[in-house]
Amino acid sequence: MKNFFDFVKKSPTANLAVGEIKRILTEAGYTELSEREYERFSDGAKHFVIRGQSSIIAFRGKGKGGFMISASHADNPALAVKYQENKPYARLSTEVYGGAIYYSWLDRPLSVAGAVSVRTECGAKIMPVDLERAVATVPSVAIHLNRTVNDGIKINPAKDLLPIVGDIESRASLTSAIAEKLGVREEDIISTELYLYNCDEPRLVGLDGSLILSPRLDDLSSVYAALSGFLSAEENGNFVPVLAVFNNEEVGSATAEGAASTFLHDTLLAISGDEGSLRARLHDSLMLSADNAHALHPNHPELSDAEDTPTLGRGVAVKYNANKRYVTGLASDTAVRLIAEKAGVPLQNYRNRADMPGGSTLGAIATTKVPVPTVDIGIPQLAMHSATETVAVRDLEYMAALHRTHFSLGITDTPDGFVLK
Repeated sequence: MKNFFDFVKKSPTANLAVGEIKRILTEAGYTELSEREYERFSDGAKHFVIRGQSSIIAFRGKGKGGFMISASHADNPALAVKYQENKPYARLSTEVYGGAIYYSWLDRPLSVAGAVSVRTECGAKIMPVDLERAVATVPSVAIHLNRTVNDGIKINPAKDLLPIVGDIESRASLTSAIAEKLGVREEDIISTELYLYNCDEPRLVGLDGSLILSPRLDDLSSVYAALSGFLSAEENGNFVPVLAVFNNEEVGSATAEGAASTFLHDTLLAISGDEGSLRARLHDSLMLSADNAHALHPNHPELSDAEDTPTLGRGVAVKYNANKRYVTGLASDTAVRLIAEKAGVPLQNYRNRADMPGGSTLGAIATTKVPVPTVDIGIPQLAMHSATETVAVRDLEYMAALHRTHFSLGITDTPDGFVLK
């Protein structure tokens, strides 16, 4: 678990997660390409490409067959920093990014990470930054001042989610702290894109250590499992394994580097050489859309479907929705079940209660740009979108094993049915 915990700690924001993935891929012999280097995408070597410094796609192999794709996301609900105020205390004005559970951000140690642009002699450069220490907290109101707090509380994000970063005499500056961390002059910082994150340590919990309690499990656990499976998979000469990690899933994916962008299509087109070749190869392709699933809540089982609800520790969840918020279909469901059999990975079903609309994932969005059979899968978890979440160790391992087999195989759609090889 140490490697996974280190990955989570080094990935508080999407751009830093991509930086960590880049480091791991580089150590494994992968070479970074610019999107301008179109002709090099098809040379069969181990490559990765980054867009917007916060989404990454890795691929390898000289095969002319289809693509075995995994797509996940590295962003998570957070408090975006707007500016610093100094009355009545030193505090930060914030805006909520994504669908956060507001109360889970109260009374926690918070740090700041993201990216800044810094002036250079010729213009400017963008630099990642992580203060890597607790610099803020959002204080809750004492029960003595709110006697009905345990009857339920409505949190106004514009009023109740403003973290303090110092006492009434503090003149500390966030911009100054960032400049010091980066070794640049404060006056050379032009613009910032910063987020507060929970800097609690990931840890094992449970009498037998079978559970993981950690920030950002949605969706860094899927990202890590997919990356592990991608790097450990056996080589398949005819099919091309593709690892895609996107930003901005939590806010709809409709950005230049999100799943609704052309990033995946452009990358597969560059590998294929032309649109005709790409269309032919997509017929023999499969995508795993890996984003965590709601597990049965032990204290509120009534919130789940009576039958199709996963539990912690019993395997990867396959997600279904009649209105296609999850894009799993008959073909993709069949394919992932064949792959899971080969991997020895147990699968569970996930469906929302019919009267409770669930969330969506990037799978349905990505397939509008790259039309391949896609199955939505996820690690079952509790407290999704909380500042701290829970999954089972076994399910993380199952997800990695499923990806390892997925990336080792190829799939061909023939008149007689699917052929896995």
